[in-house]
Amino acid sequence: MNKKIKVAIAGLGNCASSLIQGLEYYKNVDDNDELVPGLMHNTIGDYKISDIEITAVFDIDKRKVGKDVAEAMFEKPNNTTVFCPKIPKTGVTVKMGPVLDGVAEHMSEYREDQRFIVADEKSSNVVEELKKSGAQMLINYMPVGSQKATEFYAEACLEAGVGFINAMPVFICSDKNWVKRFEEKNIPCLGDDIKAQVGATITHRTLAHLFSERGVTVDKSYQLNFGGNTDFLNMLERKRLKSKKVSKTEAVEAELSQRLGYDNLHIGPSDFIPFLNDNKICFLRMEGRKFGNVPVSVELKLSVEDSPNSAGVIIDAVRMMKLALDRGTGGALLSPSAYFMKHPMEQITDDKAREMVEEFILNKRER
Repeated sequence: MNKKIKVAIAGLGNCASSLIQGLEYYKNVDDNDELVPGLMHNTIGDYKISDIEITAVFDIDKRKVGKDVAEAMFEKPNNTTVFCPKIPKTGVTVKMGPVLDGVAEHMSEYREDQRFIVADEKSSNVVEELKKSGAQMLINYMPVGSQKATEFYAEACLEAGVGFINAMPVFICSDKNWVKRFEEKNIPCLGDDIKAQVGATITHRTLAHLFSERGVTVDKSYQLNFGGNTDFLNMLERKRLKSKKVSKTEAVEAELSQRLGYDNLHIGPSDFIPFLNDNKICFLRMEGRKFGNVPVSVELKLSVEDSPNSAGVIIDAVRMMKLALDRGTGGALLSPSAYFMKHPMEQITDDKAREMVEEFILNKRER
């Protein structure tokens, strides 16, 4: 069994920066320290955080391509909190990836430190680079709305024989046709659209679950989000949001006793506010009826640093993927996807999904 978990990354943005910082920050965690902030377990199977190694990275920004990952991860437009500034040289150079639909046209209207600047280079051979790096899996961090780019990296994983973790809301691991292709090649995939540790969606799901479990009929609800990172700038182009809205809405509706419909449940990003940087603000409201049809409502404001909020979840997902690879399990990983992602193949309540993941870790459940 190969003890190292060799990981490739597509998109060296804030989320990837937080992930790599976390790998360094927690590399010397005591083996007996079970409680590590942001992680399900310190050790999953036989794998610790320090077993994860980044072996290939793809990006399209001229400030990152050609540089060592340790330097490139702090380049603009990245603006997440730096909680681990001293990252040793990795020996991994950021390779040029295909642009495709990864850059929204309207970004050109904004300052260079807020947007992507496409490098004047030809795309590298991603499949060849994956094979050369020894990567066992790839994490897809493409911007929201990057349908073609996400499909490109999914295809590359199928060709290179590499597991696919889809952290973004383009439906691959929840699409039966894509899942069939991963099953046929016996390659695992995990997705789609990462749930943060304590983010807008998981908080909304928890409140929806509480209302439903306590017999409250939910009539209306909204979730509005604001932020100052490139993700929110990218999402100002509303046509890129179709799959994101579906992903977040279905994740919340899965915890309700009945669907609310488009008019009564509004979930989606709202605006780009540059001075917020990677801080995300969520305003959430739920309206319902309790005993005697007497109204009850909840209003909540959530403020989180967006990218570190998902980094620990990805570290757990990476180790789940490695367990599947060790066991020769292909296709969509249903249990980890249901627990870690907003839009899995099958929506399952968080409590049940957690139980299923624990069984998966103990090899009592195949997927």
